[in-house]
Amino acid sequence: MSIHISEHAFDPWQEIAKHQKNSSLDNQFGATASFVGTMRDFNDNADVSGMVLEHYPEMTERYLQQLEQQAKQRWSLLDSLIIHRVGVINPANPIVLIACWSAHRRAALDACAWLIEELKHNAPFWKKETGHHGEHWVEKNTDGF
Repeated sequence: MSIHISEHAFDPWQEIAKHQKNSSLDNQFGATASFVGTMRDFNDNADVSGMVLEHYPEMTERYLQQLEQQAKQRWSLLDSLIIHRVGVINPANPIVLIACWSAHRRAALDACAWLIEELKHNAPFWKKETGHHGEHWVEKNTDGF
């Protein structure tokens, strides 16, 4: 289980490959499920040219660790990886990566889906968007359905 919060851009596919190579998974896993969230250039029908994502490091890390532990208790996961960006983010930049490894697909898929929904709706991040209309704090997350 691994969590990283970073102010630097990352390549989600390289991070998955690196984590898998450096882990103790060996040949135990039969499934890898992943989710990559990328910044889009619109929100609520308005153009967005950039955003700043803020957090309290200790609070955020503790919350993400608790999420990983809950997922491990609910599903038969062999490993998981969460990477989340903070700081200045531009459209097309990956913001979040969640990857789950398990022996069978159902556990990996269900855990990955649950982790992103819990993170998106409850993690202590604060988002300020910038667009042609100026800057504003985002008060609620999009539903995603």
